[in-house]
Order: sequence, then C-alpha cells, then structure tokens
Amino acid sequence: MAESVDVVVVGAGQAGLSLSHELTRASIEHLVLERSEVGESWRRRWDSFCLVVPNWSVRLPGGAYDGDDPDGFMPKAEIVDFLKAYATGFNAPVRSGVEVSAVTQREEDGAGGFLLQTSTGDIHARDVVLAAGGYQKAHRPAAAAQLAEESVLVIDAEDYLNPSALPPGEVLVVGSGQTGCQLADECFRAGRTVHLACGRAPWIPRRFEGRDSVSWLLDTKFFEARLEDLPPATRLGANPQLTGAGGGRDLNYRVLQALGVNLLGHFAGAEAGRAHFAGDLHDLVAFGDARYAFLCDLIAKSCASRSMPAPEMPEPPPFQADPPESLDLGSVGAVIFTTGFRPDYNKWVSPAEAFDESGFPIQVDGSSTVVPGLHFMGLHFQRKRKSATLFGVAEDAGVLGERIAAR
Repeated sequence: MAESVDVVVVGAGQAGLSLSHELTRASIEHLVLERSEVGESWRRRWDSFCLVVPNWSVRLPGGAYDGDDPDGFMPKAEIVDFLKAYATGFNAPVRSGVEVSAVTQREEDGAGGFLLQTSTGDIHARDVVLAAGGYQKAHRPAAAAQLAEESVLVIDAEDYLNPSALPPGEVLVVGSGQTGCQLADECFRAGRTVHLACGRAPWIPRRFEGRDSVSWLLDTKFFEARLEDLPPATRLGANPQLTGAGGGRDLNYRVLQALGVNLLGHFAGAEAGRAHFAGDLHDLVAFGDARYAFLCDLIAKSCASRSMPAPEMPEPPPFQADPPESLDLGSVGAVIFTTGFRPDYNKWVSPAEAFDESGFPIQVDGSSTVVPGLHFMGLHFQRKRKSATLFGVAEDAGVLGERIAAR
C-alpha cells in the first residue's frame, strides 16, 4: 500500500525548508523528502566555497542569521550547520536518504493528486512542491563537444574540489560569472597558470564606502524586478562578479587580469590540439561595464529619492588586452566549465506540458498554471529576481504556503 500525505516537498535545502516552515505554521500535514541530507546542494560545492552575500542577508522565515559575524561570509560547512539547526528548530518533517525517481498525476483511478515513486516506496500526495533547485543539470555550450577528441580532463564546476585535485598543468576555466571568476582566482593563487574564457557578466565592487554592495542594491528595486518586466534571457544571465572569499573582496575582469589570469574571448571550440576563442574580449568587458553603470545609476536614484548622498562610485579604468585566439591544449591539465545550469524536470516529472520548450516550469508565484497541485520553490525568478536568494526565499514561501493552505 502506498503511503498518503497531503503535501510532499521534494528537497531539503533553504527553499524546501522555508516552505516547510510555513506549512508547519499553518498546521498543514506534509513531508519533506531529501535524497541525501539537509543542505545537500551546499555540501557538494567546492572545498573552499563560501557565501557571496553577507551573513546578515540570510533571512529564512523564522530563521534569520543571528551569529557573531553578520558582515562575514559563511563557508559551506557553516551554511549546512545553519540549515540543519533551522530544520531542527521547527521540527521539519524531513525524511533523508529518499530519492524521488518519478512524479506523475494520478488520473487512472480518478483519485486525483500525484504518485511519487521513491527509493523507499510509493507515496500519494494531493499537492507536490518541487524544491530541488531550479537549475539541476550543468550546461555546456555546443562547442564543448569538440573537446571530446582532445586528451584533457574536462569537468563542470560541480565536479571541482580544489586545485590540488586537478591534474598537473595549466587550467582553462570557461565561463566568467561568480563561479568562474572564483575558480580562476583560486587556481591562480595556488600557483597554476590560468586562462579564463570570458562571457557576458556584470560586475560590482564588494563595497561602496565600506558598505556592502548587496546592502546598497537592497535599497533599490533591483531585487524586486519580475521576469515579465525584463528581457526573457535575463533568467540565464550571470550574477555580478564578486566574492566572499578572504572576508569579501572585488573580483572582476580587471582584478583577475592584474593578478595574472589570462583573459580570453568566449570559448569557440577545439580542433587539432588547440582551443579556440572569439575576438570579443573587449566587447564582453564593455558589457560588464555597462551593467556596472546601470547598477550605479540605480543606487544613485535610490539615494536621491531618500534625500541622502550617494556613495562614491568610481568609473572603471580603461581596459587593455591583446588576447590570443587559440591555446595549445597540450599544456592544459584541466578544462572547467562554469557556464551555468539548466532545469532537468522532464526526466522525472510529468506531464511534459507543465514545462516550456527550455524545460522551465510554466508557473505563476510558484504554482503550475498547467497542472493543479504542482508547485515549485527556489526557482530563479519564481516571483522576483531575489526569489532564489537566501534573502528572498521567505517571501516566496509565504505566498506559496498561503496558496497551498487555500487548496
């Protein structure tokens, strides 16, 4: 006999736990299934990983950060400990070590709801919330397939641990969002020769006049933006380049170039032992500078609206580079792709009509507009730009919790 539960939440990260908190508060019977342990996605990050947003910005419902280092950046072990304590604090009904292999609608017997096939048996649920992360599958550009013919280790960011775990030789990092810049920085500081194949990524200083840039942006409407008010490609855009490593510091193209990282245009493919790159590095840097100017303008307007002085926001210095358009792969020990993730729901959730042609859920405020009772948490732009952040998930959990309670 299959187990029956009113609501099943799949995933015990900050998104699933935040919703569980709201369901618990509303006295709604539910179960949180986690294929490994609480905070598993954080556990899988590279060894030195730490938050890019300050600790004070961790604001889960009923569980804001209250430690003694609010302006610091928690390493991954502390993030996991925080989430474990959070789950324990409200007795979240987490069932660990349970993998969900399929979620389907129950239509054949007229019972309605969903059937979840799990590693420990079938479960029937009236509502299902998929909180396993909006980006589940590492994405590589089509040109990456050409590296299959080369004798070089090729991995995704999720498989990177530390520089010493890589084979000897130079390191080529493909992708220059937050992750790409951080891995390039770490490998270079470990003594490797590092090449960074760049892309379109914004940047912002870690701090303006001693105040973290995240705090300045929270004063604006930047994180409140909805996808329908922005170009659709925004949901695939990179986050601003910066890092929480070393207590938090700037980390952008100019910083990496000054450090000694070799900046290249975007990765264009590989052939006959050489990797090839487009001649667009200056255009990519100009894109980042334009986004920096946009963010500065938002901050200036926000300050003006509150009759307070804006911080000093210096113009970026001129950028100069003459990058090669190819690289000998014979000297490269590893290629690391940090080119983002894509959803992978179609492999285990049906019907397929619940997702668009790119695999993204067709939803409003976290609830499917195609399949009644199917919901999502932790999606990038689930409701707003801040939805998938540690300071935005509480708002989404409150909205979705109310909707599920109303059902």
